[in-house]
Amino acid sequence: MTRESSAPPLIYGGGAQSPRAALPVLPPLALYIHIPWCVRKCPYCDFNSHTASPVLPEEEYVDALLADLDQDLHAVYGRELSSIFFGGGTPSLFSAEALGRLLKGVEQRIPFASDIEITLEANPGTFEQEKFVAYRALGINRLSIGIQSFQEEKLKALGRIHNGDEAVRAAGMARQAGFDNFNLDLMHGLPDQSLDDALSDLRQAIALKPTHLSWYQLTLEPNTVFWNQPPLLPEDDTLWDIQEAGQALLAEHGYAQYEVSAYAQPGRPARHNLNYWSFGDFIGIGAGAHGKLSHPDGRIVRTWKTRLPKDYLNPAKSFKAGEKALTNDELPFDFLMNALRLTDGVESRLYPERTGLSLESLAEGRREAEQSGLLQVEPSRLAATERGQLFLNDLLQTFLS
Repeated sequence: MTRESSAPPLIYGGGAQSPRAALPVLPPLALYIHIPWCVRKCPYCDFNSHTASPVLPEEEYVDALLADLDQDLHAVYGRELSSIFFGGGTPSLFSAEALGRLLKGVEQRIPFASDIEITLEANPGTFEQEKFVAYRALGINRLSIGIQSFQEEKLKALGRIHNGDEAVRAAGMARQAGFDNFNLDLMHGLPDQSLDDALSDLRQAIALKPTHLSWYQLTLEPNTVFWNQPPLLPEDDTLWDIQEAGQALLAEHGYAQYEVSAYAQPGRPARHNLNYWSFGDFIGIGAGAHGKLSHPDGRIVRTWKTRLPKDYLNPAKSFKAGEKALTNDELPFDFLMNALRLTDGVESRLYPERTGLSLESLAEGRREAEQSGLLQVEPSRLAATERGQLFLNDLLQTFLS
């Protein structure tokens, strides 16, 4: 067989579109598991989270998660999981026994990579040393701890259930439980927050020596209490000062920014999120979970699951709420809205490898973005300039069909 005759077949995305090559190599595969319950719903939160009842339906929900995964298995046979992320809600409300049964069931269905990263989201108000030691023994090797602030008045304004001392203790307890890799979630631009307030929070977080920091600005999202009853937020000049001073402080302490709101010590970026931003594949199971899977014939399909926990647990209802195969016209924007969030962008070759489209399909938008100073003039990479990072929406608009 000649090299030419072994080229991948072409498929079509629907309508009068350019042909798309089948994917020669499938991207890494991850698993996202959504646990939708919280002790209390925060007024800024637009995630699919629901106030927990005194007794959680752990057994029923784990059964449902595994049954949900079974329905997706046909699309991932022969592949292994590079990462797992337990998101929420507050996954640390679940017992180690429940999570252990779930992880065992997942591994029986899909093999784990030898160096798999398994992350669990947790809140300081749910920390119990014995429970977290048990989590670590299950193979969970990374925590993401939702701090948001260390200051009492700010935590109260955000509706958080923990105080500043509990936030500090949570990081220490994580390390004592055997977690040498953990993220702290921290917000800035909080109600009535000054520059000094924001930097005080950031210094306290850095002092706890996390391997990773997610540091992001509070935004008012639709369908939240804050959207309907907006708090008084800092003015734009203050927000800009916080951003500049905070980034300088993080860099000074060895935290490199690799994504819009993600900072990591050397070698410690979140592998699960890197896979997401570089257009990797992920199965999504659980109430409201989203997934994205590539197929060898070139199809790329996004799925979303039934949102409400009561419906997700109802045997009469389907786990899957919907799915959509991405068309050729949608793929450039879908790929770039993730990849260009990365500070260094991605290698240009990743675009044809992960979409089946040629780089030429980006040519017009690329020229416009480069001329506008939003995209780096670098043939081997797709990466935003510093200005492009600040005006990411404007950059992405240049690639809309």
